[in-house]
Amino acid sequence: MAVIDAKPTTTLAPRSGGGVMQSVRDSLVIAKRNLIRMTRIPEMIIFGLIQPIMFVVLFTYVFGGSMKVGGSTDPATYKEFLMAGIFAQTVTFATAGAGAGIADDMNKGLIDRFRSLPMSRGAVLTGRTLADLVQTMLTVIVLAVVALIVGWRVHEGIPKMLGAFGLLLLLGYAFSWIGALIGLSVRTPEAATSGGLIWLFPVTFISNAFADTGNMTPWLAHIAEWNPFSATVQACRELFGNPGVSQSNAWPMQHAVWASLIWSVLILVVFRTLAVRKYRSATA
Repeated sequence: MAVIDAKPTTTLAPRSGGGVMQSVRDSLVIAKRNLIRMTRIPEMIIFGLIQPIMFVVLFTYVFGGSMKVGGSTDPATYKEFLMAGIFAQTVTFATAGAGAGIADDMNKGLIDRFRSLPMSRGAVLTGRTLADLVQTMLTVIVLAVVALIVGWRVHEGIPKMLGAFGLLLLLGYAFSWIGALIGLSVRTPEAATSGGLIWLFPVTFISNAFADTGNMTPWLAHIAEWNPFSATVQACRELFGNPGVSQSNAWPMQHAVWASLIWSVLILVVFRTLAVRKYRSATA
């Protein structure tokens, strides 16, 4: 009787580590997958552009003549004051989309399929947030063109302008990890969208984005001046050379560029750690 020599079979198991380079490669693969998906659903990009453009038009032409900046009600002054706030609001509102996308992947079982592959666990979230960052970058470029059309101008040169946009994208990327954590914590994309927006409105409106903090009551002005969102808006106004540079003695307003960097890096480190930990426990 013939004896069949049976060899043990091996299965691929997901890696929890795999080294930095492997994690980078896995993240880029996931980012590419999400970017391809975005190009196949162009309405995602189109709808993402409509909202910030509407804010520019509404605030510029509806509220511009009644807003006071540094004692002036000149609409042209408010246009330049406004745009740093609109840019910052645009990059942070992408948080809701990031959370909804991750919640959708979880709901459809796509994350379970990724879990079965020999890839870095954190790469799934990193790739998703990088793809969202690319989409945000495209949105900001289009928004900048619209801003130039309505009268916004940069007065401090191209290097400082690029630095301001770099701070904006860093803030948006940091906030996208808050969205990732929300997306992993809820059951449906709809809940992720609602959860991603409900805290963004007070963060963006209790700030110096749309109104001069000098016109606020003292206690509200103090909150607005220490808001991480306000630090980035203030830094962008300084780097763009736009009006509205605060005379406040609050440290984030006096050192806005450093405050923006510190806040963004701190948010990124804390919420990336929490999101990856949540992802690992959800897929364990």
